[in-house]
Amino acid sequence: MDAAYGQLIMIALMFVAMWFILIRPAQKRQKATVAMQNDLKKGDKVITIGGLHGEIDAIEDTAIYLKIANNTTVKFERQAIGRVVE
Repeated sequence: MDAAYGQLIMIALMFVAMWFILIRPAQKRQKATVAMQNDLKKGDKVITIGGLHGEIDAIEDTAIYLKIANNTTVKFERQAIGRVVE
């Protein structure tokens, strides 16, 4: 009976370790990405998740218009913005 409790405790410890090693950091990264995407503003220089560099020309609720060259503007979903470049 003591061995069964020991096994249950080990399984619980493994779950807690997995939580702190894998799940918790992924949730933090996801929250940071959503916050960055919500804080976008016109004029920010960004890189999309596909690697396209551009400057935000206009913002709608769920879409971003990126100016990628003179007289060239493309529309992306807000979630397609990977990071803001300084």
